[in-house]
Amino acid sequence: MTADAAAGRAPAVPRIAVTGPDGFIAWHTRCALRARQGGDAVGLREEHFDDPDTMDAALTDVDAIIHLAGVNRASDDATVAEVNPWLAEQLVASLRRIDRPIPVVYGNSIHSLGDSVFGVAKRKAADILAGWGDESGAPVTDVVLPNIFGEHGVPFYNSVVATFCHQLVRGETPDIKVDRELPLLHVQRAAAVLLDAAASPTTGQVLPAGTPTTVTGVLDRLSAIRDDYRTADLPDLSDPFTRDLFNTYRSYTFPDDWPVYPEVRGDQRGELFETVRAPGGQTQVFFSTTRPGFTRGQHFHLHKVERFLVLRGTGVIRLRRLFTDEVVEFAVGGDRPAIVDMPTMWVHSITNTGDEELVTLFYADEVFDPAAPDTYPEEV
Repeated sequence: MTADAAAGRAPAVPRIAVTGPDGFIAWHTRCALRARQGGDAVGLREEHFDDPDTMDAALTDVDAIIHLAGVNRASDDATVAEVNPWLAEQLVASLRRIDRPIPVVYGNSIHSLGDSVFGVAKRKAADILAGWGDESGAPVTDVVLPNIFGEHGVPFYNSVVATFCHQLVRGETPDIKVDRELPLLHVQRAAAVLLDAAASPTTGQVLPAGTPTTVTGVLDRLSAIRDDYRTADLPDLSDPFTRDLFNTYRSYTFPDDWPVYPEVRGDQRGELFETVRAPGGQTQVFFSTTRPGFTRGQHFHLHKVERFLVLRGTGVIRLRRLFTDEVVEFAVGGDRPAIVDMPTMWVHSITNTGDEELVTLFYADEVFDPAAPDTYPEEV
């Protein structure tokens, strides 16, 4: 029995520090941590690396460190070669000063297995961290990640998937200069590996597998998703890789391409419009009634595809990207049916702003499982 259990207290929530917390993989790791235990990671930013006292104070009470800060592209190779090992050196220097063998999980790259400037720099950083682990006895997990993609990646920087999505949404035609094999891993799956390593620290190397594909294969899949999604049609979401690509693509459509207004067909009998067209996979469709002034939702998802469509009444859909304050609003009503898909890692809600009952249809791409709901409460 733990000390917390013996004292009748809830188990202490581990404090995890994340370096470079505003970076692509780090932001997703913070989202996954938010879903697991609430709160946020201890962010170690540029000012921590520049000021030893600030870094030491930040690490005093943390239980594990996920090291993700780094430079993979710069105006000159020297910056890439120097900064990545330097960051590891600064982190180790702080750990020595505070004399705490804190477990470290290093977000390494598959490029470290090669001889590019970036790969050599990442390998040097891994060696620095491993050396400190040998010296202190602290577990150091070297997580060698394949090519990572996912929602809100920076085009022309984080991933070719981000670049393709950016171009396709803008109506541009991506140009492939060299086709090659491209093992891809969605960033939320990478974040789960990193957090699992921080929760159960071990020394050694972990190599998460990516989905085998090619640059051309990725572009073909994304182009098909783009063609269908222009009219809010969904791809076959039974394949996890396709769903990951779809969630990535649709993050680049939001909020500018929403709502989508389905074509309403009518005759003397009344009116008809389509709400969802989705081949394959699970489906759960239901509707709710909401009384005036009340709000539903107030949660976010990491993977789930969810759609709102108001059938009667008037309301407002509100969304906020995790760790930001800006709220996006869509006024919706049954007089003009409007489809709004909830992007992953955006907190969302719907409020009845009218004087009558609000009737809303909801679609999800999976049957709700109370044991694994992928639904995490948070207010917009």
